[in-house]
Amino acid sequence: MSHNPQPTTPTLLERYRQGDLRALARAVTLAEAGLDSARPLLRAARERGGRAVVLGVTGSPGSGKSTLTDALIHELRSRGQRVAVLAVDPSSPYSGGAILGDRIRMLRHHADDGVFVRSLASRGALGGLSGRTMQVLSLLEGAGFDWVIMETVGVGQSEVDIAAACDHTLLVLTPAGGDGVQAFKAGIMEIADVIAVNKSDLAGADRTVRELMAAQGLGAHGPETWLAPIRRTIASKGEGVDKLIDAVLQHRDWLGEAGLQARRERRAEFEVRSLVQERLLRRAREASHDLYARIARGELDADTAADELLRG
Repeated sequence: MSHNPQPTTPTLLERYRQGDLRALARAVTLAEAGLDSARPLLRAARERGGRAVVLGVTGSPGSGKSTLTDALIHELRSRGQRVAVLAVDPSSPYSGGAILGDRIRMLRHHADDGVFVRSLASRGALGGLSGRTMQVLSLLEGAGFDWVIMETVGVGQSEVDIAAACDHTLLVLTPAGGDGVQAFKAGIMEIADVIAVNKSDLAGADRTVRELMAAQGLGAHGPETWLAPIRRTIASKGEGVDKLIDAVLQHRDWLGEAGLQARRERRAEFEVRSLVQERLLRRAREASHDLYARIARGELDADTAADELLRG
């Protein structure tokens, strides 16, 4: 009589390759923790990466980024697209975890297996995006989603870093508070591939659009320059979101395969630099108290101490 062997339980790597969302969630946890067990999963993600539209969403606090991201999910799902969202938050000073804020609204998609939402703490990274953010992004991209949306809190360096982390950058502004002028002064408009004037039912929307168009006209533009399309949206009602998605796809066509490859190479450089920075900061934190005490007493200068830490 023949003996039928018991079927083996699929490994985490096999389940990830099969598109199992629970396996993806576990893989993200491993990568965020910086564990070596994440490396085979990351290699598998690289093998399948490069197909998703990776969109970064940034803008000033209160501009409605989370509501707009939720509306983007809804519109993309209506087009049959599978969507993953990575929401990067500042770390809680107490728990070190992500502050979810109004991202709770995205939970309406929790029963949809075509949507995956994950919040990630920045953990105080100097650039606003943690050294592990890019690896988590790669896992989402390699999981077979059509779109991967990364939303940042929109404070400080994270607004600039997101342009290095994604294929396309969506800048969200509002008519209130002179967002258009401030974006131009801060140089943030330079990173935008598409601009959304959200809450465009508020007074001042026309003026904001005019200011943005005027600011674009101040730059030196050649025939090959991409001028970020400006689209009005009312995210809370889902208005204008379809035109926003179309503008992102137009930018993708404009980039072409060569342009997308160049952006992916820039993303790889950003990832490596982020991980190097993380390792160096860890080494600095682990340095003996005596090293810093000697600097404070004037027995050692900071440059020499930094050189010692780099030499390891």
